[in-house]
Amino acid sequence: MKLNLIAGCVGLMMLNGIVQDIQAQDRLYKNTFPLGDVELLDGPFKHAQELNLKVLMEYDVDRLLAPFLKEAGLPVKAEPFPNWAGLDGHVGGHYLSAMAMNYAATGNEECKKRMEYMLSELKRCQDSNGDGYIGGVPNGKVLWTDIKNGKVESIWKYWAPWYNVHKIFAGLRDAWMYTGNQEALDMFLKLCDWGISVTEGLSDDQMEQMLGNEFGGMDEIFADAYQITGNKKYLTTAKRFSHHWLFDSMAAHKDNLDNIHANTQIPKVIGYQRIAEVCGNHQYLDAADFFWDIVACKRSLALGGNSRREYFSAMDDFRSHVEVREGPESCNTYNMLKLTEGLFRMTGKAAYADFYERALYNHILSTQHPEHGGYVYFTSARPAHYRVYSKPNSAMWCCVGTGMENHGKYGEFIYTHASDSLFVNLFIPSRLNWEQEKVTITQETQFPDAETSQFTVGLKGGKSRHFKLLVRRPAWVTEGYEVKCNGKVVEASKKADGSSYICIDRKWKDGDKVEVSLPMKMRLETLQGENDFVAIMRGPILMGASVGTDNLDGLIADDGRWGHIASGKLVPLSETPVLIGSKEEVTDYLNGLKPMEGQTLRYKLSGIFNDSKFDGLVLEPFSRIHDCRYMMYWLCMTADGYAAYTKRTQEEEKRLMALDARTVDAVSVAEQQPEVDHKMAKENSETGLLKGKKWRDARDGGYFKYTLSTNGKQPLSLMATYWGNEQGNRKFEIVVDGTVIATENIVGKWNKEEFVDVEYKLPESLVKGKSQIEVMFKSEKNSVAGRIFMLRLLTE
Repeated sequence: MKLNLIAGCVGLMMLNGIVQDIQAQDRLYKNTFPLGDVELLDGPFKHAQELNLKVLMEYDVDRLLAPFLKEAGLPVKAEPFPNWAGLDGHVGGHYLSAMAMNYAATGNEECKKRMEYMLSELKRCQDSNGDGYIGGVPNGKVLWTDIKNGKVESIWKYWAPWYNVHKIFAGLRDAWMYTGNQEALDMFLKLCDWGISVTEGLSDDQMEQMLGNEFGGMDEIFADAYQITGNKKYLTTAKRFSHHWLFDSMAAHKDNLDNIHANTQIPKVIGYQRIAEVCGNHQYLDAADFFWDIVACKRSLALGGNSRREYFSAMDDFRSHVEVREGPESCNTYNMLKLTEGLFRMTGKAAYADFYERALYNHILSTQHPEHGGYVYFTSARPAHYRVYSKPNSAMWCCVGTGMENHGKYGEFIYTHASDSLFVNLFIPSRLNWEQEKVTITQETQFPDAETSQFTVGLKGGKSRHFKLLVRRPAWVTEGYEVKCNGKVVEASKKADGSSYICIDRKWKDGDKVEVSLPMKMRLETLQGENDFVAIMRGPILMGASVGTDNLDGLIADDGRWGHIASGKLVPLSETPVLIGSKEEVTDYLNGLKPMEGQTLRYKLSGIFNDSKFDGLVLEPFSRIHDCRYMMYWLCMTADGYAAYTKRTQEEEKRLMALDARTVDAVSVAEQQPEVDHKMAKENSETGLLKGKKWRDARDGGYFKYTLSTNGKQPLSLMATYWGNEQGNRKFEIVVDGTVIATENIVGKWNKEEFVDVEYKLPESLVKGKSQIEVMFKSEKNSVAGRIFMLRLLTE
């Protein structure tokens, strides 16, 4: 595949020494304006930025720093946060990045003060450790010594330790990149040297074994260090963190992402893009571009997010996205936007900006509560479900960390530049100070509520000057798109088609104006492989509807381990609003709607549903819908089709709703996060995939076990999901808190090619007065325990 590199993007970016200029941001990302040069004007993004800044000031910095001080053997000044214990320190790195970004974007002195305080405390940790290390990984020094000595298997005893320390690497880099802080740069490079010392003695096989454990964007970090210093040891280490299981597949254009943990992969690919950018390696660029294409264009939902229960679905199982509570994860989209920026920087393709816009407006903007500013982890795509929000100093999830950053860097991609060309990528009210060209651009728009945007050119000193202004033509615009310069239509805009940029190449005068018309229509987007499920789009904007506020359990999360999951009851699909008619008829209906009086982008729906009780629902941008159950995807079918669908699915849905209502706790077996959440331990255990479902077994006297929460309920039973036609020798015991509750032999038990649920009642004595129990599957000698596909703890 031939990719067009913007002139000077690769090679010329290399620095011959450490950059000293305070405007460090554009030294790593050559087309990016410093955040302080892009001022957000009144609109939803400015509101989000200001609200986020207020929320960030509520966090206790000493609690964020506690894990680092503890691991460095220094007295802590406050107690660490209890939530997500085992991943201690990861949010501290994000917070350092957020302080740097928000100071750069707004000039807020408190952000600078907090950033510098964090750096001083982290410097004390680095000095105390004595080897360049800074980290909050519990008992991490033992692990890093094991790895350095070749015992890479030790990494599986910890919770994603490289992922964890990647956040402090990134925080230090960002403190330098966004603010020019030289102490942060010095600490960053010392930490990079520590990372090299840990891994340089490992063989390629040992590296690959270690990289099977989530490691964030460590390849990106070392590519950045190479660009900063020009020292090839950092580039060598970046490539060693490539993880060839993924890289080789992407380079060969092979999609191997079915049922794979999504956010483990995306940061790796950011690293591929950065390696390509700093050394001109086209294989890395091609691998990154292929990954972006399959995730952004084939594996993402209408809001621009991807995954469910943190995993990419199988390509033939997109229905699961509208069945489960746990929809797209905010971290995934944070990282996809970063990858998108990097690929755009290298190629200039407008399609990247189209995706960026969709994901920014629909997912990222929606993950902040518009009043209290809490962050969202999972955005459920299930009809009539909801999402929950964090609160300061509680619920320290990964998506809290990325959420801290998201709303501080909205100005990063509105405008970019290359040589004498200025790209307008997003239609967001803002003012750019292009210091290099002595130019200001003021963008006035109410997009997406209005279908226009106007740009006013200001020239410092009033002297005219030449440059190219490239205005994006989105793929979603309908007939009537045009660009005018001082009232005259730019000829190229009449002929443009698809995602592209309209270039205005002229000598500009102070006060020149450019107007862009952005006509939009309603359209339906079908869920991948599921013809009956649609999302409603207006231009790039996902439209949704509130459908009630019942049973919003845990709407604002506490410190509970699963507080990030919207645990309230599921609504049967048969009780959600269904759009009745062919897709063409429904689209025509939607395009015939008029906004509600005195409002924009709010439309009252009536006469289109399966039940008149839904008449009066209001269709509006999804990002504006909060504190309620909502519709993102809708069933859409003819009246006859809906009758047949209801008859076909009613009994199965009734069974699933009843099972969900009984479920006290559940483990999606062999999936990374659920197993970490449930303190999985194992010996002689293997995993695999059958019919799109993950399984785990234990062999030859081995075992696997989980800790499940009882929520104080009883009586309880255990439900295990098996395959109904197992072969071989599969005799095993099921043990609860040391007591055998069942002895199983599942070979020849059902003799059918389907999954089978088996329920085991638990004696009252095993659960009475307990908040949790340990459940173990233990195989006999020369036998196999399982395969187990799902495990549930049920109440009656």
